Amino acid sequence: MFEIFILSIVSFTTAILTFFSGFGLGTILTPIMMIFFPTEVAIAFTGLVHFSNNIFKFFLVGKNIDKKVLIRFGLPSVIAAFIGSYLLVLIDDNIVIFSYFVFDKKIDVILVKFLISILLILFAIIDLIPQIKDLYFDKKYLPVGGFLSGFFGGLSGNQGALRSAFLVKHGLEKSVFVATTVAISSLVDITRLSVYSANFLNLNYSDFYQLGFFSVISAVSGSFIGNKLLKKVTIEQIKKIVALLLILLGISLLIGIL
Repeated sequence: MFEIFILSIVSFTTAILTFFSGFGLGTILTPIMMIFFPTEVAIAFTGLVHFSNNIFKFFLVGKNIDKKVLIRFGLPSVIAAFIGSYLLVLIDDNIVIFSYFVFDKKIDVILVKFLISILLILFAIIDLIPQIKDLYFDKKYLPVGGFLSGFFGGLSGNQGALRSAFLVKHGLEKSVFVATTVAISSLVDITRLSVYSANFLNLNYSDFYQLGFFSVISAVSGSFIGNKLLKKVTIEQIKKIVALLLILLGISLLIGIL
């Protein structure tokens, strides 16, 4: 019960915090989930929360989608999301890439957690670099951006940063931008969840379903409240603190502490 309570509070708070920090729900929630679940289960549960939140938003703003951007960016995203999520499934979670001892205790760092932690640290550092906000990608690169965003979304759940970098300065009205990104993100979520569900059937979820259920409910509730009350407010100091915390989480995962 203690783990359920802690994870529910963390999921609820994290979902609200995304509206302050500017980070996506998956970016923050994935490493938190990885503390409690095996990596592939954490990504699958986070994907379910992310998808539920996107569906809620889609019904609110879906009518404002830019269909051209959806096709040029969204189609490569879906293809790449399948590749990324399938690659995650193929990675053997028993592969240990290095080990070390701390006070006679052996700590193993597995390949899949190593890869996810590297991506987490990379995306958090990128978000701390002011020059990234000034980057502009021509519309001809939308398919490339879609592919990169979808691939990393399928592999690690981190897709929002790249998606925004390619779309945010293309002159889309706010409502159109939100609707289009929600639609693209939902398509990526459907793709990766389909792959996860088809390939994780051999996992024993009986050890995780209670934690997963309460974390999903808590995170969706937090997203609902955040969406209603906070209106996507971005506070730079909070954003930097969250980025640093994500880097610390990533390093902890990288060296096998978590």
